[in-house]
Amino acid sequence: MKAELLPVHRRSAFAEFLRGRGWDVDRAESAADGLGPVVLVVSGLDAPVLEALQKWNLKMGLDLLTGEDWVLLAGSASRLSALARPWTIPPELSELATAVGLALPAGPPAHWPTGRGTISLERPVIVGIVNVTPDSFSDGGAHPTTASAVEHAKRLVDEGATMLDIGGESTRPGATPVPEEEELRRVVPVIERLLAHLPTCPLAVDTTKSAVARAALAAGAWAVNDVSGLRFDPGMGAAIAERGAGVIVMHSRGSFEQLASYDHAEYPGGVASTVATELGDAVGRATGAGIPLDRVAIDPGFGFAKTPEQNIVLLDRLAQVTALGRPTLVGLSRKRFLGELTGRTAATDRDAATAAACVMAHARGAQLFRVHAPAAVRDALTVAHALGAS
Repeated sequence: MKAELLPVHRRSAFAEFLRGRGWDVDRAESAADGLGPVVLVVSGLDAPVLEALQKWNLKMGLDLLTGEDWVLLAGSASRLSALARPWTIPPELSELATAVGLALPAGPPAHWPTGRGTISLERPVIVGIVNVTPDSFSDGGAHPTTASAVEHAKRLVDEGATMLDIGGESTRPGATPVPEEEELRRVVPVIERLLAHLPTCPLAVDTTKSAVARAALAAGAWAVNDVSGLRFDPGMGAAIAERGAGVIVMHSRGSFEQLASYDHAEYPGGVASTVATELGDAVGRATGAGIPLDRVAIDPGFGFAKTPEQNIVLLDRLAQVTALGRPTLVGLSRKRFLGELTGRTAATDRDAATAAACVMAHARGAQLFRVHAPAAVRDALTVAHALGAS
C-alpha cells in the first residue's frame, strides 16, 4: 500500500491523474473541480478496504474518488489527519491510516540551526552565489581573486541576499573535478575575508570534499552544501557533525562528471516522488553520520540528472519534496530549462524567469532560494510572502 501527495496548484494535475486511470476527459475535468486543499492518492487497496473507507467517510466528508485498487482523498489537512489515527478508526483501515499519516505534509520548519547560529525561515532566505571558479556556467571567471569575490559578495548582500554560498568547483555540464589543494586555495581565503566584512551573514561552502568542508567550517562557514548528497566522500558526514554545522543535501545521481548530464534521468515512478524518496535516503545518510536532523536541509537538484520536462514537473510537484519537513533550498537560478521555456539562450538573460520560478517554488513550500542576481528575486518573493503564497 502506498500513499503520496498530489500537487494542489493546478486543477489540470488532478484531471491528468484521473485520465491516466481510464477516466474520460469530460468526467475527469468535472471531478477535478474544487478538489483540495490537500490531495492524497493511495494505491494498492483491496475491495474490503475501499468499502470500509467509503462507510467511514460518510461521517467525515472527505472528497473521495475510487478506482479498482486506488482512492483519491481530498479535503482539509485536519480531516485527513483524522484518517491518520489508527486507534480511532475501524481495524481494517489501520494500514491505510498509517500510509496516509506518512504521506501528509509536515509543517514547514521555522528555523535552521547551524554550528554558528540559527537561520530564521520565517521569511524567504535568498542565498547569493559566490563562484570562485573559472568555468561556472553563468559567471565563471568573473571573480578570479579573493578581493573581487568578496566585493561581489557584498553586492549580493546589498541586493537582498541574506546568506551566501561560496563554491570553488563548477558542476556545469562537462566540468571536471578540481584538485583538493586548488579548491582550498580558492574558497578558504574568501570565507575568512567575508567573516571579517560580513560577520553576521550566514556562509555556506559548496563542496563535495570533506577536507574542504573542514577547512571552510574552521574558517567561518555555517553550513556545507554538498551536491552529491553525501555520496562522494565517506568522511563528509563526520566532518560536518564534528562542527555541529548545517548541511544541505542535494538530489543528484551518478559520478561527478555525470551530475549535470541526462545519463541517469529516468524516473519510472515519477520524478517528484522519486526525488523525495532519494532525498529521504540522503537525509538518512546525514543523520546516520551523527548530524542532528534539525541541521539537515534538502535541495531537489534542479538541472541535475533531470531533463527540461522533468524539471518543470518537479517544480510543479515540489510539495512532494517539501513534505519531507526539512528546510528546502531550490537552485533554479538561470537554469537551462528556464532558457528553453523562455527562448533566452544567454544564462544572464534568465533572471526574470528565475524570479518567476522562485515564486512558484515558494508557493509549494521552498524556503531558501540560491540565486545569482538577488534583486528581482527579493522583490518577487517579498510580494509572494506578503500574499501568503506559501
